[in-house]
Amino acid sequence: MNQPLAYIHPEAKIAQNVVVEPFTTIDQDVEIGEGTWIGPNVTIMAGARIGKNCKIFPGAVIAAQPQDLKFAGEKTTVYIGDNTVIRECVTVNRGTVDKLKTVVGANCLLMAYVHVAHDCVIGNNCILANTVQVAGHVEIGDYAIVGGSSAIHQFVHIGQHAMISGGSLIRKDVPPFVKAGREPLTYVGINSIGLRRRGFSDQKIAEIQQLYRLLFLSGLNNAAALDQIELELAPSPERDEVVNFIRNSGRGVIKGYSRNGNGNSE
Repeated sequence: MNQPLAYIHPEAKIAQNVVVEPFTTIDQDVEIGEGTWIGPNVTIMAGARIGKNCKIFPGAVIAAQPQDLKFAGEKTTVYIGDNTVIRECVTVNRGTVDKLKTVVGANCLLMAYVHVAHDCVIGNNCILANTVQVAGHVEIGDYAIVGGSSAIHQFVHIGQHAMISGGSLIRKDVPPFVKAGREPLTYVGINSIGLRRRGFSDQKIAEIQQLYRLLFLSGLNNAAALDQIELELAPSPERDEVVNFIRNSGRGVIKGYSRNGNGNSE
C-alpha cells in the first residue's frame, strides 16, 4: 500500500505488499522485498537493496553517498538483510571503490541514530544500540551486540558473539565470544549468558573460557599464547575462529584485564 503523499521513482522495484507511509522518498535503482514497512519521512536513495519483512522507521536515510572524500561517484550499493529493523534517524551509507557495498545482515536491530559508514559489513542477528557510530570499513560478526553511544574506529573488526559495553571507544579489534568494557577497552570475560542463550553447551563455554585464560590472563604475549592454545586445546570451530581472528588482526586486539589496571602485552 503506497500513500499518495510518498514519492516513489517509477524505476524502483518494490514488492506488491510493501507498505510505504506518507512523505517518504524512494529513488531509482532501489529494490525492496516483500512484507517490508517503510515509515513516514524515510529517504531511500539509489543503490539500496532492502530484504523481506524489514521495518524502517521515520527519519532514516538508506544508501546516501559515502562521507569519504575519495568517493568519485562510482556505482555502489547498500544491502539490508531480511527481518532487519532500522529505527528512527539511522543512516546507512553506500560503499566506495574499496568494497562497492555496505552490508547489514538479516535479523539485525539498529536502534535510533545509529550511523553505519561506507564499506562496513555487519553480520546477522547483530544489535547496535542507540547512537552507535560505526566508521568506514568496519566488520562486525554475527550475534555481536554494541552498547549505546559507542564509537567504532575505521577498519576495526568485532568478532561473532562479542558484547561491548555502552559508551565504549573501540579502537582495536574485539575477538569473538568476549565481553569488553572499561576505558581503554579491555577484555572483561566471555559472553557466557549470550552463548547459553544461543545453544552453546556448558562444556563448550568452559573450553572458550580456558582459551581466553591462556590468551589474556597467562602473562604471555599474543604470539606465545596462540602457540600455547594450539598445543593445549583440541581443534574446534571456536578455537580456530579465535586463533585466526587474532592472527589476522590488522589493528591489534584489545588487551586483557588485570587487577593492577594494566593489560597484558601484545
